[in-house]
Amino acid sequence: MSTYAPRRCGIATFTQDLASAVGAREIVALHPVDEPGPYPIEVRHRIRRDVLADYHRVGRALDEGRVDVVSIQHEYGIWGGDDGGYVVDFARALRTPAVATLHTVLRHPTRAQRRILVDLIDACRATVVMSRSAASLLTGAYGVDPTRLDVVPHGVPDLPLVDPDSIKPRLGLEGRSVILSFGLLGPGKGYESAIEAMPAVVRTDPSVCYVILGATHPDLLRREGEAYRRSLEAQAARLGLANHVRFVNEFVGRVQLGTWLEAADIFVTPYPNLDQIVSGTLSYAMGAGKAIVSTPYAYASELLAGGRGTLVAPGSPAALADAFIELLNDPDLRARVGRQAYDHTRGMVWWEVGAAYRRVFGRAAGRALAPVVPVRVAAARA
Repeated sequence: MSTYAPRRCGIATFTQDLASAVGAREIVALHPVDEPGPYPIEVRHRIRRDVLADYHRVGRALDEGRVDVVSIQHEYGIWGGDDGGYVVDFARALRTPAVATLHTVLRHPTRAQRRILVDLIDACRATVVMSRSAASLLTGAYGVDPTRLDVVPHGVPDLPLVDPDSIKPRLGLEGRSVILSFGLLGPGKGYESAIEAMPAVVRTDPSVCYVILGATHPDLLRREGEAYRRSLEAQAARLGLANHVRFVNEFVGRVQLGTWLEAADIFVTPYPNLDQIVSGTLSYAMGAGKAIVSTPYAYASELLAGGRGTLVAPGSPAALADAFIELLNDPDLRARVGRQAYDHTRGMVWWEVGAAYRRVFGRAAGRALAPVVPVRVAAARA
């Protein structure tokens, strides 16, 4: 149960990849009332996010069907009710065993948010988090029994480790040094700091181009249109960076995303929120063997430890510029850091993650699930 493609949502993309990696499955798609689809054939049930009766109807259908376990993807905003509270109503009423995957664990939740997360964990046979820091936070601050938690990493596509210069001509970036960020565009990701860092980088490397890849988040687009994107474009123009900051206003698929990742020399997540407990974009960039520069939010601090990336102070364009310049000026360092990131993520490729989830699902169902031939979810070449 989750948001699902073609909805433009990071959790929808995650769920599509996870479902492919796990094998036999059917999807329950959560969506706002005004966005009903269309959906691919594996979507067997739909729930209008804010219609409680839909949760009861689908719950009964799952309990009466041939379902081993229900995988509940949790992020407060995708579920109906105050703070997404309908997820607890659904999980408590469900007779079929359920496993929750937590995409957000807040360090400073409201009382209601904390109660929802604890009640969801109590209602499920098992709960998956994607980092040790998330598990530690749940046991320490939420009082969750650690035996109720499984740490399974965020999956990544199986991309080859390639020379970025061999890929850049496909994207019109031949001869350029490329710094990349990707994801749905919206405030709170620190892009302003990265753009502010670029004049100093340009003075050192006039060929450099910072690419911000991603469509505007659909909820933001509905509320404000492209006002935020225009503000970033205006910032770049004001700093004289018209030829050094490139906005790609697209929600790209696996193949195209793989191409952009392979073409990048450096990947950056300049997020100001240091409590962020998971980042699919960071995971994907590591899986592509990128030299990564990031603020030290919880997930980045864990995954980039041991020389697998560079951590800089949040909100500091100067620190970002220094890190970019060091990596651009030292190809050997860039390659070494990228290789360490790549090697670390071999256990995070999607078929490995799918196998780990099947083990959790089998335990929740009370019996081992039949093995499946691994499905490699890769950004394969067209």
